[in-house]
Amino acid sequence: MLKFEKAGFSYQSQKPRRGNKAIDSGSVLKDISFEINPGEFIVLLGENGAGKSTLCKLANGLLKPTTGRVLVAGEDTRTIKVSRIARKTGFLFQNPDRQLCRNTVREEILFGLEFALSGITSGAKSKAQASEELEQEKKRRCQEMLDLFRLDGDRDPFGLSRGERQQCALATVLARRPELLILDEPTTGLDYRECVTIMDIIVKLNSSESTTVFMITHDMEVAADFGKRALVLSDGQLIGDGPVREILKNKPLLDRASLLPPQIASLALRMNEKCFDNVFSLDEMSAALEKNVSGKAI
Repeated sequence: MLKFEKAGFSYQSQKPRRGNKAIDSGSVLKDISFEINPGEFIVLLGENGAGKSTLCKLANGLLKPTTGRVLVAGEDTRTIKVSRIARKTGFLFQNPDRQLCRNTVREEILFGLEFALSGITSGAKSKAQASEELEQEKKRRCQEMLDLFRLDGDRDPFGLSRGERQQCALATVLARRPELLILDEPTTGLDYRECVTIMDIIVKLNSSESTTVFMITHDMEVAADFGKRALVLSDGQLIGDGPVREILKNKPLLDRASLLPPQIASLALRMNEKCFDNVFSLDEMSAALEKNVSGKAI
C-alpha cells in the first residue's frame, strides 16, 4: 500500500545567499525505507522535530522526496498528480481548523464527496439518471457520517468544540472511503470520551473494512492500546520498526528517540520480574501481580 525506498527530504531556503544559490536548510529525512501492507495499523513515533509530519506529507504526495522514492499503491508520487493519490488516501491534519471551510457540517462532508465521487460512472442509462444516482450516493454517505459521529449537519463547524471539529474533519475524510488513512495526532486536545470515540471508529475501519491506518501519535497509551506495528523516527532517521509492544519496552531505543513508555509499561519494567515482561494495561498488571504473589507463596 505504501513504500518508502531510501527516501529523503530537505527544505530549501527561499532567500538566496552569495549570488543566486539557494541555501539548503538541512535534510529533514534521510534514507527512509519501509513498507506498509494493506490492512496494517501503524503508529509513527518520535520526538518533536523528528520529521514525522514531513514523512506523512511525503506519504500522500503533498511533498515529493528529494532523494529516493515513495510509492502509493505501486505508483511513484513524483510522477502522478496529488489528486490521483487523494483518491486512495485520506489525510487528517493535527489541527482540524486547517481542513474545515464550509458553513455547515453537512456541506463540509458533501464538499469532500464532490471530488471523491466525481468521474465515477454507474449503470445509469442517461446523464440525468447518473447525476441523480450520484447525488443520492453523496447524501447517503453524508448521513452515514453524521450518524456515525452523532453530528448535527446544520451546525457551523467553527461553532463546535475542539473535539467535535476533529470529528467533523475526520468524517469528511472517512466519507470518501480511503484505502490508506493517514492521521497526524488525531487525539490531540481531546478528552477521554472523544479520544475513545475516534479511536473506536478508526479501529473498526481497520478491522472490518481493512482500511490501512498510518498514525502519528505522541500518546504512548494510544500507541500501546491500538497500534500493531510501530515506526520510530529520530533526527530524520528511521531507528526502529517492529511490533508495538516490542518497541515500547525497548528502553535504549526509546531513550535514543527521547520517548517514554506508557506509565503501566514503565512501572512493569521497573519490577524486574519475568511475569511483568509484557504488561501494558491495568488488567495485565493485576494479572501479573496475582501470578507473582501466587508463585512466591508456593
